Amino acid sequence: MVLAVCTATAALLVPLEVRTPTAWCGTAATVAVALTSSEAARRGRVINSLRRRCAEQEAALRHQLAQQDAATARLASELLPKAVEMLQRGAFVDEVVRAVAPSPSDNSPYAAEHRKVIRFVVEAVQAEEGLRDSAHRAFVNIARRVQAIVHQQATDLREMEDRHGNTPEVFSDLLHLDHGTALIGRLADSIAVLGGSRPGRQWKNPIPLYNVLRGAMSRIMDYRRVDLHSVADVAITGPGVEPVIHAAAELLDNATRYSPPETRVHLTAVEIQSGVAIEIEDAGVGLTDEHRRRTDRVLEMADRGFDLDDLGETPRLGLAVVSRLAKNYGFRVSLRPSAYGGVRAVLIVPGDLVTASATPGGEIARAATLPPPKVRKKPGRPLPDPPPAMETPAVGTHTANGLPQRRRRALGMAARAAAVAPTAAETAPRTEPESEPTQPGLWLAAFTSALKGDAPAGDRGQTSDDPSDEKE
Repeated sequence: MVLAVCTATAALLVPLEVRTPTAWCGTAATVAVALTSSEAARRGRVINSLRRRCAEQEAALRHQLAQQDAATARLASELLPKAVEMLQRGAFVDEVVRAVAPSPSDNSPYAAEHRKVIRFVVEAVQAEEGLRDSAHRAFVNIARRVQAIVHQQATDLREMEDRHGNTPEVFSDLLHLDHGTALIGRLADSIAVLGGSRPGRQWKNPIPLYNVLRGAMSRIMDYRRVDLHSVADVAITGPGVEPVIHAAAELLDNATRYSPPETRVHLTAVEIQSGVAIEIEDAGVGLTDEHRRRTDRVLEMADRGFDLDDLGETPRLGLAVVSRLAKNYGFRVSLRPSAYGGVRAVLIVPGDLVTASATPGGEIARAATLPPPKVRKKPGRPLPDPPPAMETPAVGTHTANGLPQRRRRALGMAARAAAVAPTAAETAPRTEPESEPTQPGLWLAAFTSALKGDAPAGDRGQTSDDPSDEKE
């Protein structure tokens, strides 16, 4: 409009001879400007429409992406964990998919895809669980075979101990082999426990705690380094005897293995409100921060379920076995710095596994002091002829000349109990009942005195039902 007015004004003001060309030029310019303005307005409207459409599409895509994120988060945090939990409870794949995955009639976005994902994951988890269960069963079966062989070998060794009890050199070698057999049996029991099975022998009657701890000492290599101090006068119920023995043996083995060989390991047991606390202290190098974190991590694995795959390429079975036993039987285990500069391990046995001791002071007297073990001679070396006193059986009744007369079964059983844990017998406190206490540990002193021709200390032979005997 402005351009048209300007064109008319210019046509009136110019001379007459150029008025016509000026009018035509102004008209052409006015038409061109009008057409350009119209096209620009049209294009502006198109651009605005496209912008609105793009904004709407962007909003729709953002909403769809938010829905996808929410569905994926629900799949990862709710549906898949629920499916795995149902599988662990024993549900079948189809049952899990029907209960967890979206139904086929669900037309919501990603329902069909999520159903496929859940079925694929559930089938993969079930296949992995099957392989893991097969591996666990294989471990348990292998451990059971080893346990059967060890049991038969231990039985044969005890029979040999009874037959050769009056030959000290042979008897000492048999005890050494018997102790090695017990170590192999503990390793087989550890493999069985890690595979999800129970430890070896099952006990029917309660066993005094003192005897239980002596049984744990008999299953480690350096039992002579363990000092058994005060022990609560209680007993462990039958179902808990073997787990307590095994857990204490693993902790004792760690204490003796990771401490200098010239140091002592101190073992005590006190009765607390929630049960019994078994304390093991060594004088080793202690726990570094890294080792403490690793130890706490292994012990915490018991709460969420310990698996054989968690052992790694260089497994340390001790704490792994203790954590599995703690989960199965309600034990509590803690490792802290010791007053001796090493590690202080505390094993708390729950009260439902503790009962009153039927035999105060334990079935094995604590007062006997045994002589040091004899040096084992090389295999094949001929034995010297026994002195005449060897023909007279030792311990039991007395002959006319004052030498002790031996009962064969009492010698074999008491010899194992005394030779397996001598340190426990000499360090534990002595009980003082009304009558003179029985001291089965003194049979060896009487036996060696008979060999030397000395007068015996008296008739104090006694058999024992002690876990340290490991008589199956």
